[in-house]
Amino acid sequence: MKAPLEAAASEEIGSSKKHFRSSSGEIFDGYFTDGRAWSFKKQDLLDARARRLFESAALACSADAYPFQAPLTYKSGPCVETDGHEMLMLSSYDYLGLIGDPRIDTAAIEAIQRYGTGTGGVRLLTGTLELHRETEAAIARFKGTEAALTFTSGYVANLAVISSIFGPADRVIADSFSHRSLMDACRLAGVQVQRFEHNNPASLRHEIQNGPQANRTLIISDGVFSMDGDICVLPELIAIKKEFGCYLLMDESHATGVLGAGGRGTDEHFGIDTSEVDIWTGSLAKAIPSGGGFVAGSRELMIFLQHASAPFIFSGAMPAPSAAAVKEAIRILEAEPERVDRIRSNASFLRDGLKSYGFDTGLSETAVIPLMLYDDTRTALFARELRNRSILTSPVTFPAVAQGTARLRLCVTAAHTETQLQYALDVFSTLRNA
Repeated sequence: MKAPLEAAASEEIGSSKKHFRSSSGEIFDGYFTDGRAWSFKKQDLLDARARRLFESAALACSADAYPFQAPLTYKSGPCVETDGHEMLMLSSYDYLGLIGDPRIDTAAIEAIQRYGTGTGGVRLLTGTLELHRETEAAIARFKGTEAALTFTSGYVANLAVISSIFGPADRVIADSFSHRSLMDACRLAGVQVQRFEHNNPASLRHEIQNGPQANRTLIISDGVFSMDGDICVLPELIAIKKEFGCYLLMDESHATGVLGAGGRGTDEHFGIDTSEVDIWTGSLAKAIPSGGGFVAGSRELMIFLQHASAPFIFSGAMPAPSAAAVKEAIRILEAEPERVDRIRSNASFLRDGLKSYGFDTGLSETAVIPLMLYDDTRTALFARELRNRSILTSPVTFPAVAQGTARLRLCVTAAHTETQLQYALDVFSTLRNA
């Protein structure tokens, strides 16, 4: 990352601008050519819903501003390489800066040497390794629960737990900003779904009192909301669940490794015992630099999921190197909690700097910092300009967020240096003034 930083220090940021092509030419192999049109009909395999997607992609490609799927040449980190160019990465979930840590790499390599690259079966039958049980014990210890189970992704973990426990006779009341995987899990379960206003306990209480009859009611929230970077109102959620006899699920995907003095998550952040929440889920591919997801809670719940959740019974097990990486990453985090402090410090530095330049950072109070630009086209073009100045970011537009709320989703990590973040702030200031 030397060249862009040296340019920032020695001359005006704008003069260091280059034109780095977007990823569209390589990914789509020239599919989106000028004048090409589509006539998706309701009887077609891709029906009319596909038209807007294809037209938007074609427009972005025509401006060389397609902002997604940039292939990285090497491992991710605070700096990456794509298309032969070094970039400052400002949208990575590697919150703890552990991707590529030699201790984790060694653990994964040793796991391959011992167990191979696959398991040869699903977990319930012949796919469970000793390593799976060791890793799950480490997750449960770290999270402070009786037991835990691993799945191949955080998305699958949410599908597994909700679809195996709840059904049409029950209802889910979810924060309106809850992750898409939770809503897909509800659809799979056929459960009745209500939404309450984001982080609004009064709205939740209203939905509980005025919703349809149900055998059981599950309240759902994220610990840290992935698009906005704010923290849930966990104490109020627990109080309401007790008041009305509900159950509570917390998705810790963006809270694990980020919240609490030791990075244990939302419960540690608020000083709440984990037993106050019935179901904990999360990703093992963000602050924990591996692949997979987890469900944590009572031993009774885990035994049930082992015999009732479809992904555990019918889907391949987490590969050994992934499990080993999780186990070693947890060990490192427990030994090096100062990484969590660096995340907070770096997030405050970038967020405060952006605010000082007049940018809107939305609700952010964590390592996820939305730069609110509101317009889809403006957001894509802003990402294009950042790329031309060696900064890689993720634009988030409709339908990932509501229309009129497009933003760049910035993420800081413990591995970012103040020099790198100051370079980014200088670029943002230049683009703001331009």
